Amino acid sequence: MRETAAVVLRVLLAAASLAGVVTQLVIAIQTDFGLLNFFSYFTTLSNLFASIVFIVGAVKILRSSESSPRWEAVRGASVVYMAFVGIVFNTLLVGADLGGLLPWTNVVHHMLMPLAVVIDWVLMPPRRRLSTRTAWLWLIVPVVYTVYSVVRGAVTGFYCYPFFNPAAVGGYGGVAAYCAGLLVAFIVLALVIRLVGNALSLRTPRAEPFDADRTLRSTTTEGEPS
Repeated sequence: MRETAAVVLRVLLAAASLAGVVTQLVIAIQTDFGLLNFFSYFTTLSNLFASIVFIVGAVKILRSSESSPRWEAVRGASVVYMAFVGIVFNTLLVGADLGGLLPWTNVVHHMLMPLAVVIDWVLMPPRRRLSTRTAWLWLIVPVVYTVYSVVRGAVTGFYCYPFFNPAAVGGYGGVAAYCAGLLVAFIVLALVIRLVGNALSLRTPRAEPFDADRTLRSTTTEGEPS
């Protein structure tokens, strides 16, 4: 019964999130907002990612597929990214100009999906424990995204978020301060999500935690000719 409910809710939530992305994409095209600008929002990318993870997760339940270490790492990443979106929007961006963002899309992308992925992580916890190294690897995407956003903003003058815009936060010193604060918040969030997942994990205590970096090296070595 719980798994059936999980399948239904994952599919419905993914559909709502994707519908929001498609709706906003149509608006962006109609208003000449620019495709690159549209897909430069961390919210958009995170919702796409979380929707795909939800759909794949639903299919895995239906097929009774065994969980893999990589899959749990991917699931964890989607949880951290979406939770981060929800926290940042509902703290730093309250009252910000949302432009052409529709109210229902705003609710789905910034409130419903972030809450849903966290609840899903708690009620359907990972079956394999994740190492601290894996949590650190989740940091790669937001770091690359931040560098991209700041550099692209300096070149084009378009900033997805005001804290990346030196004109809005008192110069690049302000940008650096915001980025440092967001980095610390993300690290804490990633470690907490990992801790909660491991505490609720259904895996036996004797199993070793998954190390994404070690697994990648092992896979590469196995593929080398002897």
